[in-house]
Amino acid sequence: MSRIALALVAGTIFGVGLFVSQMTNPAKVLGFLDVAGDWDPSLALVMGGALCVTFPAFAWARRRGAPWLASSFSLPTRTDLDGRLIGGAAVFGAGWGMAGFCPGPALASLGLAEPATYPFVAAMVVGVLFVRGLDAQRRREPGLSQQTSEAS
Repeated sequence: MSRIALALVAGTIFGVGLFVSQMTNPAKVLGFLDVAGDWDPSLALVMGGALCVTFPAFAWARRRGAPWLASSFSLPTRTDLDGRLIGGAAVFGAGWGMAGFCPGPALASLGLAEPATYPFVAAMVVGVLFVRGLDAQRRREPGLSQQTSEAS
């Protein structure tokens, strides 16, 4: 099976899982996030179930040495906290809390033609392009490219 076909199968299974678990339902997600009000804990069970599957699968995968369709794993090496990570987490959390979507469920919801999804995905794309533009500008400015490469 080719990489693209395998990615399509995995993405489809993931999207169906998001739909079945109601992670694509902003009202359900906002109910889960409303811990000080009318809290809906059902998504905690979904997340707990995901962890029960993920931990053993990751342990098994790490023992393999390499993924099925690549020569090596591509794992992050940075462990520090910086302004970009903290800022990105804050923007992610604010967007999730305001809209009831995070990127994966929002993209899966596009397939449902849910009108509330379109502005969120548009804002997400604009945000990604904005940050890429900032990164490109930083790389072009003298002195900053040296600092950026040293921080990586």
